[in-house]
Amino acid sequence: MLEKCCTLFSLFPQALLAGVIIAAVCSLLGVFVILKRVVFIGIMLSEVAACGIAAGMVLGIHPYLGAGILTLVAVALLAQSFELERIPRDAILGVIFVLASALSILLVSKSGFGLEEVKSLLYGDLILTTNKDLNIIVATLAPVLVWLIVTLRPTLYTFLDREAAKLLGVRVNLWEFGYFFALGLAVSAASKVAGAMLVFCYLVVAPAAALVLSRRLWLVMCAAAFIAIACTLLGLYESIAQDLPTNQTIAVMTCGGFVLVLLVKAAQWLISKSFLLSRTRRG
Repeated sequence: MLEKCCTLFSLFPQALLAGVIIAAVCSLLGVFVILKRVVFIGIMLSEVAACGIAAGMVLGIHPYLGAGILTLVAVALLAQSFELERIPRDAILGVIFVLASALSILLVSKSGFGLEEVKSLLYGDLILTTNKDLNIIVATLAPVLVWLIVTLRPTLYTFLDREAAKLLGVRVNLWEFGYFFALGLAVSAASKVAGAMLVFCYLVVAPAAALVLSRRLWLVMCAAAFIAIACTLLGLYESIAQDLPTNQTIAVMTCGGFVLVLLVKAAQWLISKSFLLSRTRRG
């Protein structure tokens, strides 16, 4: 693994560093996405960021600016309370997701970009990370990571038991909005090189695997970051060695890690069950 990492760093240092940073921060944020049971928000924000990138390129502004503006607008909309019984929050998410997905295609269809540019725009390509992309990722995701660590306790209280948190004096609306604001910043910064699919993978698949392994928050967060980073490194190496699309290879590796975790837990359950049965028979 160390030799592979050295090879990757010598060939694609920007891609390696960007991949590790995005994997770590998005997987940590994703733990709260799973705990809050708002998985669909991850893919919705990823699609909104992709739409912002497309709009930015068509309008001649920096893609990150376009992604950031649209993503934060979506976060502001989600922060509003939806009291209409016939229109739940999930329905609003669905509308935004469909609109952003369709607009992305429409914008690039009239942009005059080539096929490879369109594919890179909509799906991202980690291996094409530039120094400018890496600088934006570091400048955005580093403060998000610091904020998440500093506000870990009130955010956890807010997401696990909102009513109990209110009784303890926690300002749940403020911390919830702060979390989704940080999530929006992270997604908008990562989407240009990671793409909607890989960002969503980091937000959901790696944290889900970690939650299967443990119930303790600090172990879950460490495991989520480790799984995401390990699968990113393996995916980068295999994509280069086998000449495969980078982001899709990483996504498949991460899903493979999730399946492996499920198999390990199933094996542990069968072993423990067999042990208990053998002890019962002996007794």
